[in-house]
Amino acid sequence: MASLAKFSVSAVLLGALAIGGLGGLNLYTYQRFSHESALGQLQFRSLSEDSFDVEWVPTQGTRRAFVLRGDEWQLDVRMIKWTDWLTFLGEDPLYRLDRISGRYVDADVARSRPPVIEELADRDGLDVWEFARSAGAWLPGVDAAYGSSVFLPMEDGAAYQVSMTRNGLIARRVATPGSGS
Repeated sequence: MASLAKFSVSAVLLGALAIGGLGGLNLYTYQRFSHESALGQLQFRSLSEDSFDVEWVPTQGTRRAFVLRGDEWQLDVRMIKWTDWLTFLGEDPLYRLDRISGRYVDADVARSRPPVIEELADRDGLDVWEFARSAGAWLPGVDAAYGSSVFLPMEDGAAYQVSMTRNGLIARRVATPGSGS
């Protein structure tokens, strides 16, 4: 009976260690930020009245191209922020770009035309952000939230520099349609 109890405790501890190890590996898919840092640039080319060819040129990583529909683009980020003693120890928040989508300003139009959504993150293995979000208050030291989204108009020839700050995403226009820069 005692050996069965030892085996059960060992199995539970081994399972918890395995989950913790997989979670730790997943944290390496997130990037640290402690100040504003440029993530990349979005460039737009009109295909029709509400359809745009979009190119994402990240500061690190691979260029991506996709087509979005709408009047505006929206970029979402997943953030893991530390609370309490982890912040005191100097742990920086982590982020991972989640997805980009088109959106319509007019709610009636948005209801009749489904958005195009492109995922920017790999969905492999255990996702620490999703686990932390579902764990709620019983997981001390971790605050999982989208952090922020940024959305601005899609226009032919427009380009935006996207940066991450401690407070979330920001985007600045770097090329205006018809300006040549």
